[in-house]
Amino acid sequence: MGDINYVGSVVKILEKPVQTVITDKIIRTSFRAQLVQVRKIQIAYLVFWGNLARDIINNYQVNDYIMIEGYLSVSNKTNNKLPKRQLKKAQITVLKVYSI
Repeated sequence: MGDINYVGSVVKILEKPVQTVITDKIIRTSFRAQLVQVRKIQIAYLVFWGNLARDIINNYQVNDYIMIEGYLSVSNKTNNKLPKRQLKKAQITVLKVYSI
């Protein structure tokens, strides 16, 4: 049986990747992307670490399609404007990227 949180999907990059440096040598890149296979508009936050984060900044831009593999995590966030409504935020920590 496979890992239930492991995801493979084609995504469209929606915004310019943002790179942050943690300590001296660890690079983190994140941005929002749209999951292409889902019929309704579904947005996920993608996170890349290390050399893969550097490659994303150098090789991809907004509106590019890429195939990704990684681990999905979902967090609940309470909306202050609507007290009883919970928003879910999907984040994928990407391990592999393929060009399309």
